[in-house]
Amino acid sequence: MASTLIMFALIIGIFYFMILRPQQKRQKERQKLLDALKKGDKVITAGGMYGTIAGIDDKTVLVQVADNVKMKFERSSITSIVGDGTESKDVKKIE
Repeated sequence: MASTLIMFALIIGIFYFMILRPQQKRQKERQKLLDALKKGDKVITAGGMYGTIAGIDDKTVLVQVADNVKMKFERSSITSIVGDGTESKDVKKIE
């Protein structure tokens, strides 16, 4: 009986450290990324669209993808920040 409880506790411990804890860490990092968004950041959306943040609301982000072309996305669709808009002028742009 005691060995069964020990094995059960061991399985729960492995499950926590291998699955739950890393997932919680990724969620915290993602939330930090979404909270750190600011106007002028260069971002990539979940659909692979590159753009620059032109405006931010509580749940949406206005992304400028070309001259005079702005699109509204859910904040959660931003997957990564490429740059913060403060790069030097000698950096090549991807076009």
